[in-house]
Amino acid sequence: MLRLAVIVLLLANAGYYAWSQGLLRPLGYAPQEQSEPQRMNQQIRPETLQILKVNPSKTSSAAPPGSTSTPTSPSQATAANDSPTTPAASAPADSAECLQAGVFDDRQAEALRTAAAGLPVGSWTLEPTPIPGRWMVYMGRFDDIETLDRKRAELRARKVDHDRAGGTLELGLSLGRFASKEAAERELTNLGTKGVRTARVIQERAEAPGFTLRLPAVNDALRAQLDVLRTAMAGKTLRACG
Repeated sequence: MLRLAVIVLLLANAGYYAWSQGLLRPLGYAPQEQSEPQRMNQQIRPETLQILKVNPSKTSSAAPPGSTSTPTSPSQATAANDSPTTPAASAPADSAECLQAGVFDDRQAEALRTAAAGLPVGSWTLEPTPIPGRWMVYMGRFDDIETLDRKRAELRARKVDHDRAGGTLELGLSLGRFASKEAAERELTNLGTKGVRTARVIQERAEAPGFTLRLPAVNDALRAQLDVLRTAMAGKTLRACG
């Protein structure tokens, strides 16, 4: 029985091999062909087909694992080519600011013109800015320092604010400085209610021509040259334009 089974198995294998290879086709026994000849007829210039080798290192650098690429339409590609290229790390723009100082009188303005002569043309101007007059409620002039000190003690007792008048008005006391004569006279009337009797209104300073130094566009290059102005600015400092 075992020998018969082996013989049957060998015959079955031989028959399957003959069938699968088409050896029994003349007898009408053969597997159905799976070819699709119509696809071969639809090929367009198959002789131009080329097989290219891909460099794995370049492929990995162009597209990291797990990344996806978004198709670019022709209009997007044209817009990208037409747009200007911007450096990835461009230097910050040299920002400029407007600075000014003043007010300067005629003498100070002339010193500024001399000091600024070496600065770039158009980088600075001296704009006319009239210096308004100033009025003072004044007490004095006293004959000596002892009289001045005695009068100061009286004013403190009456709680009246005051300070040294200064300049050509020494020895005297200022009970207030004002931009107009009317404002000074109102204060004088108010002080009369506090017992002040010998004060009067005087013009401390007459209106005079003045100038404001203006630098409209100070960048880093110009800022490095501004030290030449410091002496001529008479202690005034540059500030942002108002």
